[in-house]
Amino acid sequence: MSKNYDLKSAEAAAVPAPDLFYQPPAPKNPAPKIALIGCGGITEHHLKAYKAAGWEVAAFFDPDSEAAEARRREFYPDAKIAASAGEVFDDPEIGVVDIATHPEVRAGLIEKAAAAGKHILSQKPFATDLETGGRLVKLAAEAGVKMAVNQNGRWAPYFAYMRQAVKSGLIGDVGSVHMVLNWDHTWTAGTPFEEIHHLMLYDFGIHWIDAARSFFDGRPAHESRGHGTSPAPSPRSHDLAYAALARFPGQPIKPPLLAGATVTFPQGMATLAFNGCSRFGPRESCTITGTKGTIHAVGDICAVTTVEIHTADGVARRELDGSWFPDGFRGCMGELLRAIEENREPENSAADNLKSLALVLDAMKSADQGTPVLT
Repeated sequence: MSKNYDLKSAEAAAVPAPDLFYQPPAPKNPAPKIALIGCGGITEHHLKAYKAAGWEVAAFFDPDSEAAEARRREFYPDAKIAASAGEVFDDPEIGVVDIATHPEVRAGLIEKAAAAGKHILSQKPFATDLETGGRLVKLAAEAGVKMAVNQNGRWAPYFAYMRQAVKSGLIGDVGSVHMVLNWDHTWTAGTPFEEIHHLMLYDFGIHWIDAARSFFDGRPAHESRGHGTSPAPSPRSHDLAYAALARFPGQPIKPPLLAGATVTFPQGMATLAFNGCSRFGPRESCTITGTKGTIHAVGDICAVTTVEIHTADGVARRELDGSWFPDGFRGCMGELLRAIEENREPENSAADNLKSLALVLDAMKSADQGTPVLT
């Protein structure tokens, strides 16, 4: 038998790309009225998505009334400006609240929204610790409301298509996920983001960490081994997390802009590398390898447009329509609205998102203490 020392692969034949549904979900019937609580910069993309989908935002609230008025004037001039969040929760016409505030005030707002019987879409992370997150999930369930998290990367076209390819069994059982990102995140200088030490893992990287975990889903979540006596399942779907931070030479902002993480799951491993101080040639790549094939996606940061699926049959290349902004935001709210309509848990439910939050928190802990975190 000849030895393949140069690691060359045989040229693969081109095969048709599978027709997988990766577009943002939407309800089949008219959606309930939405209220937006928190009207900061990112909500421009929320509202562009909702407007394009034909969903009505009927009320706005922000402690800065000028911010709320600006959003109303630009997108929904017939909506009202609420004097308080409580006024939103007391409004019988509002069925869904989009909570897009800073993390430290989200928990209290989620509690009040659930008590008022409003379905909830929360900005990520919906909680800053697992105990609070678990309590909020329980409160929403007891109140009979659906609660989802704005993990908008789930419906970036390339992530959505890759996830559907995995769910369809096209590459067999996933054994590894490898993600590498190089881009310039120094625009955060002088903003509140500069005060987040774990800017790479906690605020930005959570999208890719959540995506990596979602690619390993498709089988029952791995239960914890000996974590306390509570009968509730552990939010951790992984076995071990190891992460590290470093500063890029001459970087102009405070948080370390280099981060790497390795996560082992019961059935494989994910590796992630982030360089937020790459001024030239921004690039993103994601490779998912399974027992029957491999998926590659490479392109502009947050804007990959081509996905390749390599199997024994050949290589299939799919050019994708749409973009993360606004499709990711449309997908998050659309999935919640569809789940309300069908009386089921949304794919981006807070209960599911607890697993991604646990992974991020473990990675942060590992980076801080310099050792792996075994769960």
